[in-house]
Amino acid sequence: HKRQSKRMKAFGVTANVLGILIATAISLRGVKRRSLSKSGAATAWMVGYLSICCGSRGFVLLLFYQLGTMATKYKKEKKQKYDAAALESSMRGPSQVLACSFLAVLLSLIHVYYYGDERTIAHHATCLADTLASELGMLASSPPVLILPPFHSVPPGTNGGVTLWGTSWSLAGGFLIGLGTLLMDTISGISIHQPMKVLIYSSMCGLLGSFIDSVLGATVQASYYDSDSKQTYLGKRDSTDMPTSAKHITGKDILTNAQVNLVSVMIACILGGWYIGPYILS
Repeated sequence: HKRQSKRMKAFGVTANVLGILIATAISLRGVKRRSLSKSGAATAWMVGYLSICCGSRGFVLLLFYQLGTMATKYKKEKKQKYDAAALESSMRGPSQVLACSFLAVLLSLIHVYYYGDERTIAHHATCLADTLASELGMLASSPPVLILPPFHSVPPGTNGGVTLWGTSWSLAGGFLIGLGTLLMDTISGISIHQPMKVLIYSSMCGLLGSFIDSVLGATVQASYYDSDSKQTYLGKRDSTDMPTSAKHITGKDILTNAQVNLVSVMIACILGGWYIGPYILS
C-alpha cells in the first residue's frame, strides 16, 4: 500500500489521545459488563493503547473485541450446559487477553520502529476466527467431530472438535477482519490495491489459524467429559473444579487454553506473513 495520508501518525498526539480514551473506555466497559476481570482490564488497557498508537489499523482490535465479546455472550446459558469453561470464558483475565494480543502488539511495535505503521491482519484474523468458531460452533445442530483420526464424534466443547457450522464461522471471522482493515485503510486515506485479495488473505488466515488451534487442542490440550452433568471440562491446568467422575477423552494435558491460543496465533502469523501473504498479495 502506498501511503497518501499521515492523518494519524504513529505515537503522535492524536494517536496518544485516542489510545488513552478508547483503551480506558474498553477497560471500564469490560469490567462493568463482567467480560474482563480487573487485572484483565488493566492488561487490556495497555494492549488497546499500544495498538491504537501504532496506527489506524489498531482500531481493528476494537472489531475483534466487540465481535468476540458478542459471540461469547451469545446464548451463554445454553453453552454452559455443554461446556463448564463457558462460565469462566465470559470473564477474561490477563493471560487470555495477552494470548490474543501480545504477539500483535509486539509485531506492531517492531513494524512501527522500522516502517512507521503496523500489519497484524493474520493475527487478528486468527483470533476472531477461533473465537467465533469456538463460541458459535458449540451451538451447531450436529455433534462435533475430532479434527484428527479416528474422526469420531465428541461432546460439544471438546478441544479439537470441529463442525461445519463452526468452520464457517472461522472463515467469516477472517473475512470480517479483512473487511475492517480495508475500512480503516480507506478512512486513513491509504490507497487500496486489489481489496479482494486482502479479503481472501484474511479469510485464509482465519481458517488456517482456527485449524491449527483445533489440532493443538486435540493433541496438547486435554479435554474431560462428565456423563453425570453432561459437561466438558478443560485439562487440570485450566479447571480447578472438575468432578472426579469426569473422564479423559482427548489430548495430553501439556498446554493451557491461553497457551494454545498463543502458539496457534504465532504459527498462523509466521505462515500467513511469510508464506501465504507474499503468495496471495503479490
